[in-house]
Amino acid sequence: MKIYTIPISMSVIWYGIFLSLFNLDHPPGIKDLFTSDFYIGAALSGRDVQSQTKELMVPLRSNFNSLSPENLLKWQSIHPEPERFNFDLADRYVEMGEGLDCHLVGHTLVWHKQTPQWVFQHEDGTVRSKEELSSLMENHIQVVMGRYKGRIDTWDVVNEAFTDDGQFRQSTWFNVLGEDFIKLAFQTAHETDPKAELYYNDYNVWKPKKTDGILAFTSKMRDEGINIHGIGMQCHLGLEYPTLDQLKETIEKIVDHGFNISITELDIDVLPNPSGRQGADIDANFPYEAQYDPYKNGLPNELKEKLANRYRDIFRLFLKYRDHIDRVTFWGVRDQDSWLNNWPIPGRTAYPLLFDEDYGLKNYLLDILVDLKENP
Repeated sequence: MKIYTIPISMSVIWYGIFLSLFNLDHPPGIKDLFTSDFYIGAALSGRDVQSQTKELMVPLRSNFNSLSPENLLKWQSIHPEPERFNFDLADRYVEMGEGLDCHLVGHTLVWHKQTPQWVFQHEDGTVRSKEELSSLMENHIQVVMGRYKGRIDTWDVVNEAFTDDGQFRQSTWFNVLGEDFIKLAFQTAHETDPKAELYYNDYNVWKPKKTDGILAFTSKMRDEGINIHGIGMQCHLGLEYPTLDQLKETIEKIVDHGFNISITELDIDVLPNPSGRQGADIDANFPYEAQYDPYKNGLPNELKEKLANRYRDIFRLFLKYRDHIDRVTFWGVRDQDSWLNNWPIPGRTAYPLLFDEDYGLKNYLLDILVDLKENP
């Protein structure tokens, strides 16, 4: 039987029995399959938070118990001008998550992208001094985290501060403050909300040099008494990269260094690309070409099967390390809203997530996740 067909399989029968064991206003979903393993999360756009339509809220309530903000807590969104904070959507996000009884994530406090230029430069274009930039960072963290103290559970404090070869990224943060900008961010975050879980987050963490660079620094930082609880692995994956062995080796390295792990931005890209790129460098963009957008009318069955098998293998690996992985967050809810429709090539049709454009859970993916719980 092909995995993309829809006959009454044993796993679907098992899932029906599983549903019948619950007496809830909303039937259990993906989060309930993994309730004893880790949170199942979704990233929300500003439009999601603003509209909160029934079409969105029903699958959210049924399938996810953790939420992340895609862009609305990034610096340019929440602190666009020196003396102005914009908390409207962030407040709605937190209220929405609390209404759904979800574990809430704050993403992200310090990043080299989506940060207004005024943070780094004066009006005349001169770069801010070390003292000025440090003060701006501290104030931003104190105001944003302070507003949601005790309400947002986990923060991605610093995002993407290392290159794939394990060196510090030459961002303005680093060029002005050196490696101390990471330390200062975590120190300020802990002082602002001592009970919050604090994570360093990055893409391509499975690349050995990058993993080693991140772990060497975060371990040193922790040894100096600076609070950091875990490493966020973004996991923007392809059908064939990275290999399961590469992911396994990375997870084991992080575990051996004594850190928790969050899978922070999971999706699986099935589309071809002109560069063979891997990861999530948002500066790597290419013009639209039809040859790189071959599935505008839907995925062929053989690719559905490959995608299902890839998700099965990835989740089987995550389950093996369930004692060290606290959440698995999909970077979006439905395919239509995935960032992969516009990166690295704009205007394409991507299929990286569990839900289709009508917020329907894809049967061929549900089937393999249920089967995985039967046969881990």
